Order: sequence, then structure tokens, then C-alpha cells
Amino acid sequence: MSSRLDQSVLERLDREPLAWLCTLRRDGSPHQTPVWFVFHDSTLWICSAEKNRKVRNVLLDPRVSVALEGGSAPVVAEGRVTLRPCDFSPEVIDRFRTKYDWDITLPNEQEGPRVLLEIPVARWLLAGVAQ
Repeated sequence: MSSRLDQSVLERLDREPLAWLCTLRRDGSPHQTPVWFVFHDSTLWICSAEKNRKVRNVLLDPRVSVALEGGSAPVVAEGRVTLRPCDFSPEVIDRFRTKYDWDITLPNEQEGPRVLLEIPVARWLLAGVAQ
């Protein structure tokens, strides 16, 4: 899927620090939150504490969308989350370390163990065009 993405989109996915993750609450209403993310192997990866709202939401309904912040050239991805509680790949760990200087394997004392949200991109919406 990423081979069809324009180089400028791939560069934004590597460069931009924040994306907006939209999950669905139990009642079907949207829950949006800014997240740190990496893109690797046609998949978006988001790290979170396992007790956060976004994780609880995807346990109920795995459908999500992820949007980059810039409005002049929209980049929105849609997919279904698979939670990865402990099998973090070395490549994903390294990408978070490189992009954010963050070791995602270390638990947050206040929020508990970390999980990865693995989101293989099923569809891209780029500048209003679905792909």
C-alpha cells in the first residue's frame, strides 16, 4: 500500500510529530486524541498505556482513522487495530526511539504497561481522494 503513496506523503509520515487518532466509544460517538506515531511497512503504529481510553475503545470496536494535522494537503488513513501488548518489533521500537527519543518498552509508572496499536492501512484519503 505505501508504494502507491507519493514521496511527499511518506516524508510527512516520517517527519510530522502528531496525528489525530479517532476511535469509537461504546455509544458509537467519536473520541479524538493527538498521538505520537510511526509508519513502518504500510502500517501505522501508536504506543499507549493499556488503560487509556483509546485502548479501551479499540477493544470494543477496532475501526479507527488517523489524520495528519496539516489541512492544506489532507492525509487520513483508515484501518482496524490489532493490539500488541508485549511483542514489540525491534524495527518499531527503533523508529519511536529515532523519531521521539522515546523507549516505548519502558512502562509509565502512572499509566501502567504499554501496548502498541497496530493499524495496517486499509484506505488512504489524500486531498479528498480515496485510494
